[in-house]
Amino acid sequence: MAQRRTSFGDRLRYWFDSTLARGASALVGWMALLCLAVVVPASAAVVWTDPDAPRSLPGRLAQVWHLTGETLRLGGATGTPLRVTMSVLLALVALLYVSTLVGLITTALTERLTALRRGRSTVLEQGHVVVLGWSEQVFTVVGELVAANANQRRAAVAVLADRDKTAMEEALATKVGPVGRTRLICRSGPTTDPAVLTLTSPATAGVVLVLPRDEPDADAEVVKTLLALRAALAGAENRPPVVAAVRDDRYRLAACLAAGPGGVVLESDTVTARLIVQAARRPGLSLVHQELLDFAGDEFYLVGEASLTGRTFGDALLSYPTSCVVGLVRGDTPLLAPPPQTAIAADDLLIVVSRDDDTAWPGDCGQWVDKEVMASGPPTPARPERVLMLGWNRRAPLMVDQLRRRALPGSAVDVVADCAEETVRQVRESGTGPVLTLHQGDVTRPETLQRLDVHSYDSVIVLGQDLAPGESADHPDNRTLVTLLLLRRLEEVTGRELPVVTELVDDRNRALAPVSPGADVIISGKLIGLLMAQISQNRHLAAVFEELFSADGTGIRLRPAGDYVLPGCDTAFATVVAAARQRGECAIGYRSHAEASADPGHGVRINPPKAERRRWTAGDEVVVVGRD
Repeated sequence: MAQRRTSFGDRLRYWFDSTLARGASALVGWMALLCLAVVVPASAAVVWTDPDAPRSLPGRLAQVWHLTGETLRLGGATGTPLRVTMSVLLALVALLYVSTLVGLITTALTERLTALRRGRSTVLEQGHVVVLGWSEQVFTVVGELVAANANQRRAAVAVLADRDKTAMEEALATKVGPVGRTRLICRSGPTTDPAVLTLTSPATAGVVLVLPRDEPDADAEVVKTLLALRAALAGAENRPPVVAAVRDDRYRLAACLAAGPGGVVLESDTVTARLIVQAARRPGLSLVHQELLDFAGDEFYLVGEASLTGRTFGDALLSYPTSCVVGLVRGDTPLLAPPPQTAIAADDLLIVVSRDDDTAWPGDCGQWVDKEVMASGPPTPARPERVLMLGWNRRAPLMVDQLRRRALPGSAVDVVADCAEETVRQVRESGTGPVLTLHQGDVTRPETLQRLDVHSYDSVIVLGQDLAPGESADHPDNRTLVTLLLLRRLEEVTGRELPVVTELVDDRNRALAPVSPGADVIISGKLIGLLMAQISQNRHLAAVFEELFSADGTGIRLRPAGDYVLPGCDTAFATVVAAARQRGECAIGYRSHAEASADPGHGVRINPPKAERRRWTAGDEVVVVGRD
């Protein structure tokens, strides 16, 4: 069924509503135009009926202007009955407008503005982004979309949620800040009603994002919203791509079916659990994820390069001076860090890390490779690990599963939590693989942590509690912050730093967390928001991120720099890329040990120029895409 064309009357009404929504200045302008539309014709009638009026047209126009000014000041005129009648009429008009101005503003126009503030008018935009739902992720998603659209002239983001329109606008203005050229539109209503969804014009949108709420039944509502979206788009010629997120993997299949072909559904709890475990195994990795997922730095792009057709993937690694190649997309399948001898086909797209999609330009980087300083020994061997998990929530079993997948013999996981019946059951069910021990205790009490030899663990994971049904979500991280204070006290007493990975719900609490600036803090909702924003700009990246953050696939790793170049040598980053190529990996950056505490980026540098030279130390780490 063809999409209904918007009539001229609807567009005119939409334009008029938009001008009224701009505030008092637009309102005063319309009142002035309406007043002049009455006063000027009446003044002209007075002048043209005055026998003593100037004969020339300019003179009469000047008299009309003079009389209009007198009228607005409640002036009058004398003369013939018609002249007096017209003068009285003008005075009455002036009095009418002066006496009713406040009434008009506070009644008819105020009611109109109130209706607009309710967010019940239809959005008439093309290629805009529609965000359905409201949670802490909305601020991350909107902020990233604003950053991505910074160079666009007419970008728009429409947010629909079952909240007050004014409250949504104020919250977004406070947490997101200036939106630049992006037009932010809020509409109010339930996202599960197809009739309400049409307010955002999803049929003409460029992409639709569906966010899960913070309540326990959020996943069921996401599925229902996707079904409502499908009903709202019934008969539309073109369906926009859909990106949604669910917390529980049990709802993912239903959400995928409701989203339809081409829809992307993320499992927020699974992705968060994987990233927390990766950060626990290699401190600092969360900083790399943050740098790669937001639009402020370097991101993943898909580019085609005809000059590399027929050459090997290993050649491509040293063919971009200002970008890092990490894989290929062949058809719809991403191949991350394929063998260097893999031939590049004509239809293959390169997956690159670059500042922008137009900064990935080819060039020979082999001239900066110094083979003499490349390390030739075996990589640093992995060893058994001991992990301490403080707290328990719905993501904890997923983390234990991730730890079990790569655990070496001798590894152990100790859990300290309040031993509710459900917690005990979940811990027992997760008890295969590494030795898993449950310790009863409240992690917000000092004596609980003092009984543990905290410094004997390779990493400490601090988890917050899940919200109980009906519990307020205003302070989700209170217990976590208390636990971090106690751990900080232990660090001060012993003088030894703890490898702590913290999970927070609210991004605002990141500044309150008593941890070092470069510590690993995972904001679960923010990570998913960043992923959704990235995929909304290029849905083909969904498969790339799925592979990067999978449990057993090729992912982002931090390796000792000594595995690639000799410590103490001065060489270009191209040498590190060449050394990583020999190990079947793709180097995309590094973390400087010397700058980890002083540098604003905590020593993390993603996608440095291949020609950049620096002195590599034993404490430095290289960021690579590869397998364990």
